Amino acid sequence: MLLKDILYKVTLNKVIGDTSVAIQNIEFDSRKAGLNDVFVAINGTLSNGHDYIEKACKQGALVIICEVIPQKIINGITYVQVDNSHSALAIMAANFYENPSEELKLIGVTGTNGKTTITSLLFQLFKRAGYKVGLLSTVKVMVDEKQYNATHTTPDSLTINRYLREMIVEGVDFCFMEVSSHGIHQKRTEGLHFTGGIFTNLSHDHLDYHNDFAEYRDVKKLFFDQLPKSAFALTNVDDKNGRVMLQNTKAKKYTYALKSIADYKAQILENQFNGLLLKINNQELWTKLIGNFNAYNLLAIYGTAELLGLETMETLQLMSALESVDGRFQYVVSEKNVTAIVDYAHTPDALKNVLETINSIRTKNEELITVVGCGGDRDVTKRPKMGNIAATLSTKVIFTSDNPRSEEPDSIIEAIEKGVPSEYFNRTLSITDRKQAIKTACQLANSGDIILVAGKGHETYQEIKGERFDFDDYKIINELLIALNK
Repeated sequence: MLLKDILYKVTLNKVIGDTSVAIQNIEFDSRKAGLNDVFVAINGTLSNGHDYIEKACKQGALVIICEVIPQKIINGITYVQVDNSHSALAIMAANFYENPSEELKLIGVTGTNGKTTITSLLFQLFKRAGYKVGLLSTVKVMVDEKQYNATHTTPDSLTINRYLREMIVEGVDFCFMEVSSHGIHQKRTEGLHFTGGIFTNLSHDHLDYHNDFAEYRDVKKLFFDQLPKSAFALTNVDDKNGRVMLQNTKAKKYTYALKSIADYKAQILENQFNGLLLKINNQELWTKLIGNFNAYNLLAIYGTAELLGLETMETLQLMSALESVDGRFQYVVSEKNVTAIVDYAHTPDALKNVLETINSIRTKNEELITVVGCGGDRDVTKRPKMGNIAATLSTKVIFTSDNPRSEEPDSIIEAIEKGVPSEYFNRTLSITDRKQAIKTACQLANSGDIILVAGKGHETYQEIKGERFDFDDYKIINELLIALNK
C-alpha cells in the first residue's frame, strides 16, 4: 500500500520526502519495525517513541510519523510531522486495513462497570439469533468461532483494525467492543465507524491515570461526542452522568433505567440466587443472571437488540437463555451447602453492588464472608473505600493480596484497613497470601454460608514484582470446597 493512501484523513503539519513510497507494515514498537515499514513515534506513559526513531531507521523503516521532526535527517527516509501520533496511528491503522469498521455493525460499550458483561452477552445473544459475531472484550477476543487471548480492555488501534478485518473475511455481521477510558484518551478508537454506543455507569476508578473524576467523565463523554448521526447512543439515565453523555452527541438518543422515565424501562419482580424475574417494557422475562446491576445490563442488551433490528419476542426468548460471564457473579454451591461467588468487582461501586445484591437475597441467618484486596500501582484513593464497603456489608472480611505488581502487598492491605469503621474492625482478618485467604474463608464457612471472592474474576494469574503466576479464583475455590467436603 502507498504511504499517501495510508495518510488519508490524517492532519499533516510537515512532510520531508516522498509520500508515494510503498510500505510493508505500520509499527509503533521500534523493536518490531522492519524493512519498508512505517514507524509511528508515540509519546507513551513509560517511554517516548521519538527516542527510538534512529533505531527504527537502522532496522529498515522507510517512513517516520512523529510529533517532532528529529534533528538528524536520514537520506531516503520520509518524515511526516503530525500534532498527535496516537490519533495519526488510529486513522492510519483504519486506512491500512481498508476501514473494516464500515463493513459491519460495530457497537461500543463504555462505563466503569458492566462493559464485559454487556459485550459478552450481546455476543451470546446474536450468535444464538443466527448471526456471525465478533467480540473485543477484557476477557477474550472472538472472531465468530475463533478465540484469541485479550491483553487490554481496548487493544491498540492496529490490533483493533486487524481483528475487524479478520471479522470481515469471516463474514461477521456485528461486533461488540469494550471501550475503556484509556482507549478513548489514547485515541485508539479514532478512525472507527460505530453503529452505536452504550453508557453503563460512572464511579470511582482509574484516578491513577486521569487527574480527577471530571476528566474521567469527560473522556467517556468524548466517545459519544464523536458518534456519527447515523449511530445510536443508549445511556443509563439512573446514573447522574447518563444524560451528560448525550449532551453533545449527534447520534440518535435512547435511554434505559430501573427508576427513571426511559425508552427501555424494567422492574425487578423477583431476585434470587438462581435468577431474576424482570418486567421490561411490560413484558416479563426470567433470566439466569442475578442482581440489580445485571438488571441494568439486561436492559442495555434488550435496548441494543431492539435498535439493531431484532424482534421483541425473539430478543426476550434469547435473553432468558443467556449464561453468566466468567468471573462475573460466577458461583458454585458445595455439598455442604456453602455458596461461593467469584466476581471481578474491583471498584468501590462494583463491590457495593455485589454485596448489596447478596444481602438482598440471603436470609441474614447465615454468614457472608468476603475475600478482597486491591491492585498495586493503581488508584490508591479507592483502597480505604473498598475496606469500608467490605466491612460494612459483610459479616466477616479477609483482606488479602490482589495483583500487587511492584508494591508490597502488606502496604496495600494496610491502606484498605484504614477505611474500616472501628465498630466493624473485629469482623476483619488480614492474610497476605491469597490462596490461604480463600482457604481460611472456606474453613470458616458453615452450611448455608456465602463466600464472596472479589477483585480478580476471570483473571487466571496473579502479578507480583513483574512476574505473572498462575492463579484462578474460581478454580481454587472449587478445589478447596471439594477438599473440605471430604
